[in-house]
Amino acid sequence: MVASREDIRDFLRRERDCVLVEVTGAAGSTPRDTDAWMLVAADSLFGTIGGGQLEYMAIDHGRRALKRGDAPEAMTIPLGPEIGQCCGGRVALAFTRIDREKAAMLIERSDLEIASRPHVYVFGAGHVGDALAMALSLVPVRTVLVDTRENELSAVADIPGIETCLTAMPEAVVRDAPPGSAFVILTHDHALDFLIAAEALRRDDASYVGMIGSKTKRATFKNWLSREIGRPELFDRLVCPIGGTTVKDKRPAVIAALAAAEVMAAALNFREPAQADASRRPAAAKLAR
Repeated sequence: MVASREDIRDFLRRERDCVLVEVTGAAGSTPRDTDAWMLVAADSLFGTIGGGQLEYMAIDHGRRALKRGDAPEAMTIPLGPEIGQCCGGRVALAFTRIDREKAAMLIERSDLEIASRPHVYVFGAGHVGDALAMALSLVPVRTVLVDTRENELSAVADIPGIETCLTAMPEAVVRDAPPGSAFVILTHDHALDFLIAAEALRRDDASYVGMIGSKTKRATFKNWLSREIGRPELFDRLVCPIGGTTVKDKRPAVIAALAAAEVMAAALNFREPAQADASRRPAAAKLAR
């Protein structure tokens, strides 16, 4: 049994006797870097240090120590043919038995990591919006699904990794989002799409602004920006259609998969503009689960 990344508190409550495995050294080609860690209990795991034979060896080492009741020794493992891996690097692992103090530290560490994730706001809880939110729920971003319709949000309200925001003014959510946020716009109303997109494009600290649409919708929005906002240059930063044009498939799950990869690349590679005021840290929008 492998626990999801979001339920460390549940895991630690359930597994009182477990071992923390941390990557303390990574030289050459390795599956993960020194930010990787996992928890090993007698019959379950939380997290990963990269999988493969390296991880199997770490799990066995930790479980043997649990069975003996002693403190496991550190390991240094060359990733070569002798263990069935061809990465060619070398990994150092530290093992620590979990006590109350260590558990509290891990919870704080996990909370800080989650809080530091890029925000991705998906506007529109329709078929594509739901599929995109579910795809993003599996990766290290904070996914917020925004809609003006309560019934539409209820379909995903209980899915781990998805926050929901019910609001009559989605454009206000854009204004309150933290720097580096990504905005994906696919509501049921083209006029609302345009309002949200215009608000998002005004932010030079957005990592991504994308809108679902056709060539006609793209052209219409460009004309609307020129006429209503008077800033046609903002259009150059808009990704429309989302997910690219290489794959000609309009099924919601396919669009969502392609768009999720596009959003992740933008959000994780984003660097806040140097001219942006570093003190500008808007409060996150109020979220309703």
